[in-house]
Amino acid sequence: MTKKNTLKAEDWIRGAFRALGAGGPQAIRVEAIARNMKVSKGSFYWHFRDLGTLKVAMLEHWVDIATFETIAKVAQKGEGAYAQLLSLIALATGDQSADYGGPRVEAAIREWARTEKSVAQIVEEVEAARLDFVASLFLKAGADGEASRQKARLLYGAMIGLEQLPGSEPEQVRRDLGRLLERLLDNRA
Repeated sequence: MTKKNTLKAEDWIRGAFRALGAGGPQAIRVEAIARNMKVSKGSFYWHFRDLGTLKVAMLEHWVDIATFETIAKVAQKGEGAYAQLLSLIALATGDQSADYGGPRVEAAIREWARTEKSVAQIVEEVEAARLDFVASLFLKAGADGEASRQKARLLYGAMIGLEQLPGSEPEQVRRDLGRLLERLLDNRA
């Protein structure tokens, strides 16, 4: 059996995320992805009608895995709000698999959203869902409605920013976010 026949749609999605993480949205090109995967671009068409179809599949995958699956994992923990928030931090800063483009992918998706309206709409919906979930955890921890939203924005914004700092390592980001979380949960914060 040839490699072409063994490739799955998810292999192309992973390849597209690696391209996105390495070169931004303009790097999502069938020829370049195929070259990096060492396959013919013809094998792409076994799974996708065109590049637009691949991009839609990428975004659907990102929404499912990086948002709703993460939220479900944290919600299933059934622990207190503090433990759930720590779990969320660990998941969000954890295994950012190079298979899916590594830690640069989230930033690259936001960059992509600045140039494509359809991507911007999806990112906006994802950000709203993520912020709603984090705010619900702060609410569960005892913050009132507005304070829970503000604390969610601060924690989420810090995570995005810390990941962009040069030389940021996931473990350092995790520690910094844990310290920030402690301060946000302190009623004086």
